Amino acid sequence: MMKPHKITTLWVAVTGLAVSGFAFTAGPRSVFQDRWKAPVWADTLKSSLQPGPLVLAQGEELYGLYCESCHGEKGYGDGAAGGALGVKPANFHDSLSVKQSDGALFWKMTTGRGNMPPFKEVFSEDQRWQLVAYLRKLSQTP
Repeated sequence: MMKPHKITTLWVAVTGLAVSGFAFTAGPRSVFQDRWKAPVWADTLKSSLQPGPLVLAQGEELYGLYCESCHGEKGYGDGAAGGALGVKPANFHDSLSVKQSDGALFWKMTTGRGNMPPFKEVFSEDQRWQLVAYLRKLSQTP
């Protein structure tokens, strides 16, 4: 990662505009965030839950309460709160999201990054797996 320029640092200090997870590089208007990749070992994480109606209903309830405001009702990353974040929240219909392993999704919601909060202390392990199961169902619906 490149080191921030002094002008950018000054701009951030004066305006107060800084968001966790962003890398400020060239100037005050040059902002980017690299693609979020789970560690390779996360692919080995497996759920002990069977994605039946109860697991999916519980995942849907959690999604509605905690995820929908940023990721949107249908999971397109178009939630009202997400629009104000600077970096668009994940679109669960996007091929990059769909191709991720369940373990990678579980790891990401567990650890968080930038504007995505870590849910390790908020949800139980089973609840995080319920969310993964629901995200898989959500990504299959238009």
